[in-house]
Amino acid sequence: MNTEDANESTGRSGSNGVSVSTTLSVVVAAIAVLLGFLILRDVNRDHDNGAAPSVTEAPVVDPAAGTTLAPTDTTTLPRSGFKVMVANASGITGSAGQMSTALQSEQFIVTQPINADVTYGKQSVTVVFYVPGYETGATAVAEILGGIQIQPVATPAPVEGGSLGEAQVLIMLGTDLAGKLLPGALPAAPVDTTTTTVVPA
Repeated sequence: MNTEDANESTGRSGSNGVSVSTTLSVVVAAIAVLLGFLILRDVNRDHDNGAAPSVTEAPVVDPAAGTTLAPTDTTTLPRSGFKVMVANASGITGSAGQMSTALQSEQFIVTQPINADVTYGKQSVTVVFYVPGYETGATAVAEILGGIQIQPVATPAPVEGGSLGEAQVLIMLGTDLAGKLLPGALPAAPVDTTTTTVVPA
């Protein structure tokens, strides 16, 4: 009887010992997981704080980058400070006058149109000539004409009478642009506004 009581009390203490150690292990593991979570959260927070300046600094634009685009923007080229003469080298009557009117509508200062010298002959390609020192003006005119070639004007100029008068830029109008709109002043292509009606199935 005493032996059974002893065995029974030993079993209880053994089972209590196991349950206490198991509970203690679970509590220690839970604390370890919680501490690990808190440590990782602090590490991530420090990492985010350290990375923040690089994120805000990335979008900074180099001021020099904006200025490199200016020379290629033809809208900044001057359209005043020089005079343009259109000489008809196309053989198409009235084309130099039409070109002069079109240039005036684009804010260029234009002199009286003239015919090309007979020795210059009929030309198929339009060329822009300029008096030395007026290359920028000639470039502005060449761009409005679709980016055509420019070159210094000869003396005498290849027009009737051999003189440009008050003009510093000369357009020798060929058949390629005679009677046509200014390529550089053409409006953008119209946007297709056609709508499509979807019928539910």
